[in-house]
Amino acid sequence: MKQFKGTDFYILDDLLTEEERLTRQSVRDFVDREFMPKIQQSFRDARFPMEVVPSLGRLGVFGAQINGYGCSKVSNIAYGIMMQELERGDSGLRSFASVQSSLAMTAIHEYGSEEQKNHWLPELASAKKIGCFGLTESDFGSNPAGMRTTATQDGKYYVMNGSKMWITNGSVADVAVVWAKTKKDDPKSIKGFLVEKGTRGFSSKDIHNKLSMRASVTSELSFDECKIPEDSILPHSGGLKSPLTCLMHARYSIAWGAIGAAMACYEEALDYAKERVQFSRPIAGYQLVQERLVWMLSEITKAQLLAWRMGKMQDNESLKHYHVSLAKMNNVKIALEIARACRDILGANGITDEYQCMRHMNNLESVYTYEGTNNIHTLVLGEHITGIKAFE
Repeated sequence: MKQFKGTDFYILDDLLTEEERLTRQSVRDFVDREFMPKIQQSFRDARFPMEVVPSLGRLGVFGAQINGYGCSKVSNIAYGIMMQELERGDSGLRSFASVQSSLAMTAIHEYGSEEQKNHWLPELASAKKIGCFGLTESDFGSNPAGMRTTATQDGKYYVMNGSKMWITNGSVADVAVVWAKTKKDDPKSIKGFLVEKGTRGFSSKDIHNKLSMRASVTSELSFDECKIPEDSILPHSGGLKSPLTCLMHARYSIAWGAIGAAMACYEEALDYAKERVQFSRPIAGYQLVQERLVWMLSEITKAQLLAWRMGKMQDNESLKHYHVSLAKMNNVKIALEIARACRDILGANGITDEYQCMRHMNNLESVYTYEGTNNIHTLVLGEHITGIKAFE
């Protein structure tokens, strides 16, 4: 298998520290060595290769942005690069890592007690335990405030009822960070709860027959009179702002990750176009193909610069949710368009899984939708620049 070299037209390596370059190479080597030989069959079998998870723990990927508690605490640029390299392999791999890190671990780190952080974060960082994040419901995706899941206090317990849908890592997680209303129909009462696998009344089942994100565990979580000890509540959580702050961190991961998928498709199409001969010359020698390849390179370069600046803003704590919305919206959109264009360059060969671009294309259809649809992020930006809210 050809070793991945990456796409760096503007020599962005010069903007990275030595540690950031070493981090990228370590994750890139892992993807080449351990993941790429598995992904074709995993996608066919609709199975996430759980056997690679311990290596991710040893690489320090999980909770890499967190200081202490067994986490590696790298720069925000380095963390973004990790996500880029993982998604170059597959969106399912990056999703696994960013749910574990940016959602489950961030929720515990930001809103948990010291006891909860000391108990869970080292276990999650080392991959001894797996986490998931339960916010979305079947009827409430773009409007999480409408959630119906409730957790009503009963003495020293909370009794949870409801369900969560489209939960990455759901059925393999040892602990689920679940968001529920402690008062029915009151979004201000939303709190986070740590629900451990095996808790009575808590069950999960996988969602099958997916045409996208096939090498990823996607589940439904159900709660039926599920009794959760009161010390399992995240004490510093409150209202919808808490889960949305976690989602901002996850969208940061996605904005970087999409670049990896775009690069994988671009490099594959470029190599193919230089080797595929039609009408006596490689198709890379035709103007229409060159125009598309140049467009791809231009969009990837712009996305890289956008992500790098976003990372620097995160480092100096000036990054706002609308900045992340722009990066997530733009980078996923161009990655999806690049994957589609690459499939076209590969012609009929592009529909087989001997090549990557259609797998990435299918995955990116989900990435385009989850953690804020393209339309929702557009309206977030619209509200910011006009001061007028276009949705509730």
